[in-house]
Amino acid sequence: MQGPLLFLTEFLRHPSEVASLVPSTPALKARIVRDAEVTQARTIIELGPGTGGTTHAILEAMAPGARLLTIEINARFHQRLRRIDDTRLVAHLGSAAELSAIAAQHGLPAPEVVISGIPFSKLSTAAGAGIIGAVADGLAPGGRFVAYQVSDRVARLAAPVFGPGQRSTEWLSVPPIRVFRWERPAP
Repeated sequence: MQGPLLFLTEFLRHPSEVASLVPSTPALKARIVRDAEVTQARTIIELGPGTGGTTHAILEAMAPGARLLTIEINARFHQRLRRIDDTRLVAHLGSAAELSAIAAQHGLPAPEVVISGIPFSKLSTAAGAGIIGAVADGLAPGGRFVAYQVSDRVARLAAPVFGPGQRSTEWLSVPPIRVFRWERPAP
């Protein structure tokens, strides 16, 4: 099944797991890569990569020696991610709430970048706060957390942990997508 059709099918089958009816646009992918400063990171974790459109953009921008760990809860999306032919990619089926344990399981250090497409607006407050806490606990000092969302809910969940952060909107996306960025203070 092609990416957009699989995305739509899984949205209809699992609306609480899939953020949108359509995958990310090229403009949104470029903004995410730029805002996350992917080119400077050695270890990157992508939460909720879906069919892998943003994953491909991250891989294209990453340094040759960098590593990308994707954590996807949807088994069909995960199977698609596993077919990406790039030795820098580790695709993991599981929960973003276990970010640090999953990174350790794959021998990866704390990431400098965590990128999330998880639909926080569809999660319970406890589940959303749990994922934000896992990101905060797992992110390297000085690291960046970038979340792209339809709603502002992730900002409300992240503010007590990360502070207000930065917000921009990618208008060349249907619907327009908010891109949030926080930095974990360096010690």
